[in-house]
Amino acid sequence: MAVPAAAARSLGRSGDLCDAVLWGAVAAYALLYFALGYVKYAAHRNFVDLGIFTQTAVSAFGCFCNPIEGSHWAFHFSPILYVIGAVVHIWHSALALVAIQAIAGALTAPPIYGIVRRYADRKSALLAAFVVLLYPPLAGVVFNDFHENGLAPAAVAWLLWAFDGGYAGATLLFAALALAVKEDQALFLAVAGAIGAFAYRRDPLRMRLAVVVAVASAVLFILYFALVQPHANVNPNWAPMRFYGWSAPTGGLGAAIVSGLLQRTGYLLLAFVPLLFIPFRSRAIAIAIFPLLEVLASGMSTTFTMGSHYAGAWIGYVFFAFALAIATIARADARRAHRMLYWCIALCVVEFAVADPLHPGYFLHPYAARDARLDRFLNSLPARIDVATQEEAYTHLAATDPNATLLPESAAQPLRACHILTDEDYPESVRLIEMNAYASRVTRAYVIARRDGEISLYESRACRAANPPAHSPH
Repeated sequence: MAVPAAAARSLGRSGDLCDAVLWGAVAAYALLYFALGYVKYAAHRNFVDLGIFTQTAVSAFGCFCNPIEGSHWAFHFSPILYVIGAVVHIWHSALALVAIQAIAGALTAPPIYGIVRRYADRKSALLAAFVVLLYPPLAGVVFNDFHENGLAPAAVAWLLWAFDGGYAGATLLFAALALAVKEDQALFLAVAGAIGAFAYRRDPLRMRLAVVVAVASAVLFILYFALVQPHANVNPNWAPMRFYGWSAPTGGLGAAIVSGLLQRTGYLLLAFVPLLFIPFRSRAIAIAIFPLLEVLASGMSTTFTMGSHYAGAWIGYVFFAFALAIATIARADARRAHRMLYWCIALCVVEFAVADPLHPGYFLHPYAARDARLDRFLNSLPARIDVATQEEAYTHLAATDPNATLLPESAAQPLRACHILTDEDYPESVRLIEMNAYASRVTRAYVIARRDGEISLYESRACRAANPPAHSPH
């Protein structure tokens, strides 16, 4: 929660959010990132997460599952996906998830505007909002495949805006929303609530709110790991713990430490240089420590690679500290705050130029002949076909085929699907490359059912024997 720097100030303005320029920028951001997501999706450039979350959302009011994970409860506590499921029930496409994530990213800016406007001038608030909308780590989260973490920055930012303004009902509502995103937010909010209760110990309303959020978050965290996750999980270990299963480095401990420190330092620089390290001017940065540690403590660099969805865990907390700090500066010297915010905007642009988290050269391509051919082939498949395929096809089948799954990562994993679909027009496909290790199994256990250019649909000999193709009478 907030810290004494905010408590020492009177509320002043209410943090009015009725600003046409702000909401115009928010709408433009949402439209831009949906358009970019649409181009990426049309070009079959999504990875597996979009398919996994689409199937989970489609089945939200049923098994809440997908063929890759089984029950999603075994991996994460994310009841927010029921809301996504309601949207997908109306819009039967993975693009619904792309749109929701674009809107969620855009909605991170208004509460930051509101916090700054509560204590400072409108120009400072608008510039702070523009920094949010140009912030490369947030752009990387929004443009990435859909993930629960993509909803966290907005949920957390609105929660902290409500708490800082002393809005009890809104605080509890947004706290519930943030807790519904993912189980790690329960840990973060338990710690933030404890910090807030101490910081506002002389403010009865905020102290009580902070205590309620801290206790509710701690109880939810315990209940998920004590009851929900063990009941849903068929494996002895919680799958996400693989990120923290540190193993002996093959290149020597010293080299691993140096490499790890350099990678994590680079990540922190990419996170805080565009913000001119302004969040560290507020004691509210304390509530961002645990979210940042979750990312940095991982043994897998995926979590601290800019452009991945994991940054969504900490962005809302960092922006809260940023807003409080820049508001303090603006109250003392508005022109100085404006100069700093202009520098932040410029540094965001520079970071896009030198370390673009969107990786447009890979993800953004015009709709091509190979894309049209694959789309036609997928549309011609029988409904709910039992098929294992590469990510390019899986993400497009996920919204309508609960039986679609991925090719195994290695020959050691079982391959039980009745059909296999490959498209070698996408030679950079991760699963297609991995399939080379067990290609002989395909030719031995499957036969070609259909071909169209580089697209091949295989059928299992066992499935064909059990369900021989019907022949029309002569």
